[in-house]
Amino acid sequence: MSEKDKKAFVLRINPALLKEIENWAGDEFRSTNGQIEYLLNEALKSKRKRRINKNDTEG
Repeated sequence: MSEKDKKAFVLRINPALLKEIENWAGDEFRSTNGQIEYLLNEALKSKRKRRINKNDTEG
């Protein structure tokens, strides 16, 4: 996905949480925005995997 295809929005965030994300991003050589996007993608992958596993055990 190119940068022009991405949607911009305002995020209100606790300053202490933002600082932790900034530090984490620096440790992984990402921008703060890139780190937040990475974390959101990982959370969605995990949610999808749990949903698939739940459906497999129920059916």
